Amino acid sequence: MTFHPNAITFSQVMDKTFKQAAESYINSGHERRYLDRIIPHIGDRPLSAIFPYDVRELAKALYPEHRNSTRNRCVITPVRAVMFHGYDRGWGPPSRLRNLKVDEPKRKKAASPTWLHDFFRQCDRDGAPHIAALVMFMSQTGARVSEALRLEWQEVSFASKTATLLRTKTSTHSVRHLSDQLIHRLHSLKSATADSPRVFRLTDRSHVNTRIREICSRADISYKPSHTCGRHAFATNSIAFGNDIKTTMEAGGWKSAAVFLGTYVNPRHASRKVAESFNLHHCDSDC
Repeated sequence: MTFHPNAITFSQVMDKTFKQAAESYINSGHERRYLDRIIPHIGDRPLSAIFPYDVRELAKALYPEHRNSTRNRCVITPVRAVMFHGYDRGWGPPSRLRNLKVDEPKRKKAASPTWLHDFFRQCDRDGAPHIAALVMFMSQTGARVSEALRLEWQEVSFASKTATLLRTKTSTHSVRHLSDQLIHRLHSLKSATADSPRVFRLTDRSHVNTRIREICSRADISYKPSHTCGRHAFATNSIAFGNDIKTTMEAGGWKSAAVFLGTYVNPRHASRKVAESFNLHHCDSDC
């Protein structure tokens, strides 16, 4: 059998606009997130008339006060995806759209066990058991603040010492095991808030950070927002306690080792610890 492909003329390719390619892209099952803000600006342009310089300038115009990482995520990446989809369908040329240069982010210093101890002690002094339990939950399970705030008592099992996080960032449910210390905190919290279906009575992450800042000030410790004293602390402290990378990633719900190691794990006194390990396994001329 002879295959005769349908011929696509240059004029047909030129007729396809970014808006048409975007609609096809969305209908193929991809996200329309960010595209609604982009289409009014370049939707009527043929794909072959969209140039990298124009897209980079559009990103700066749409997000003038944001960093290049945000511009890449909200403009460069979705435009490139739509243009590649158009090329895949024979509607336009291949895209050579590169990301804007992004500076290396300043690594956040995760909450150490000492910091957490001082924070929990101040919470007890202030009569803020829900804040203590929330930060302990995040720092011992790797839960994001949004996941923790959605947690309901029906998703917590004191018998199996687990909590099930629903609708996580990866759109899957995730079971997290709880320490005895955390179980004790949660049990006390439930006794005090039996009428509420939610475990932690706060609903706004900005309010959470406000309360954390106030407690840090009274405890005379550095302020660390919820993600730094929660998910970052879980990653760094778990590795410091001797757990291996894969175990920690699975326990905290990470999929990318590059993100986990590059963003979340901040080893303390790395050089000194390595030197001390060589002290235990030294080999000199007397070996």
